[in-house]
Amino acid sequence: MQIYNTMTRKKEPFVPIREGEVSMYVCGPTVYDFIHIGNARPLIVFDTFRRYLEYRGYKVTYVQNFTDIDDKLIRRANAENTTVPALAERFISEYYTDADALGIERSTVNPRATEHIDDIIELVQTLIDKGHAYPAENGDVYFAVRSYPGYGKLKGQDINDMENGVRIDPTDVKRDPLDFALWKGAKPGEPSWPSPWGAGRPGWHIECSAMSMKILGPSFDIHGGGMDLIFPHHENEIAQSEAATGKPFARYWMHNGYINIDNQKMSKSLGNFKTVRDILKQYEPEVVRIFMLGANYRNPLNFSGELMEQAATSLNRLRTAKARLKETVRDESVAIPDLDQELNDFRNRFNEAMDDDLNTADALGVLFDLARFVNIFASEPKSSKDIEAVQKVFAELSGVLGILQKETESEIPEEALRLLDERQAARKAKDWAKADAIRSTLKEMGFAVEDSAQGPKLKKL
Repeated sequence: MQIYNTMTRKKEPFVPIREGEVSMYVCGPTVYDFIHIGNARPLIVFDTFRRYLEYRGYKVTYVQNFTDIDDKLIRRANAENTTVPALAERFISEYYTDADALGIERSTVNPRATEHIDDIIELVQTLIDKGHAYPAENGDVYFAVRSYPGYGKLKGQDINDMENGVRIDPTDVKRDPLDFALWKGAKPGEPSWPSPWGAGRPGWHIECSAMSMKILGPSFDIHGGGMDLIFPHHENEIAQSEAATGKPFARYWMHNGYINIDNQKMSKSLGNFKTVRDILKQYEPEVVRIFMLGANYRNPLNFSGELMEQAATSLNRLRTAKARLKETVRDESVAIPDLDQELNDFRNRFNEAMDDDLNTADALGVLFDLARFVNIFASEPKSSKDIEAVQKVFAELSGVLGILQKETESEIPEEALRLLDERQAARKAKDWAKADAIRSTLKEMGFAVEDSAQGPKLKKL
């Protein structure tokens, strides 16, 4: 398996620290609002990667955090006359509603920053003791960026070049304009916790370092997130973590690309800000997954109605193949001699695509090839053994991508079923005019009639 490592800017063979096990930390949302379509991309990308690793036999410890103390939470809580904990609890619940709808498997651990205040304070104190951080007069604690020689290696920029354009505030209590806050001294009306440097709250970057290392250890396999987090968030995580432990932090850094809306950057000011909740009112969750997985995860992705309709059409093709496979006429006297080899070929091609830096677009292509195979396979009677073998592979590969996971056949109204029975009776009586009229009525109700060897069935249009 090859993974593109942002740190080295190239694909590298994936070799976990512990054989057969994978430790992965993915930055989660700041829980002050509903998640938007941009948040959904890393959710789906890394959920799919986790599914694939488990499919290949790895034991995966998957950690995704919640930032539940932050300036944005404080501002919104004040605006709504509520508390930060109450606001965070509300939007964590809303997050799970959307993530569950998208088929995101629950993480091994979902730590919250406020649950790890003691770990954060301990980490900050370690950095102070080692000379990598310093308390300021106002109760803040800052990381001394120049004390860590490797700063800038993830971004790929020399620290001396970073100074250009940095605004120097004459009232700033930092020793260097590049230094960043590990701990923020308490301000009136803000949540705070006692610390050796006075009451305050953690900075954003230190939260992820403390939580990831507490759960996964000082060194772990994969750290993921959106490209917007490369700098400064992940750069700062690396600096403070490695300065504290003296050990490499994450071995592989994976970052997904941005999502634009109709070829424009998503923003509330442009009026094109799309929450997952709103999108799921228009499109099925699995349509969103196919849309996301139809492109390389590292490339920018453009959200548009046209592309979503294409994804919906693709999903219907796969569902049709699954349904036809289920309805295949069984004849135990029929056997396909080379079926196992053909199915293994599909598996191997799928694995080859996914092993190439999570190439979900090519993996989807293999699944569509399998769907074409299924349509031909299901056109004639087959043995139960062969049908079940094909179903198994179809379920395996679609399951890795998190699609076709639920029986999506809509409940058919009793009126439609009654009309279907009437049509069948009319056909038996050779009353073709009545049968055709009923078919037209069913079409107006949104159902197509499919005549099969097992009898007529209704399919939602």
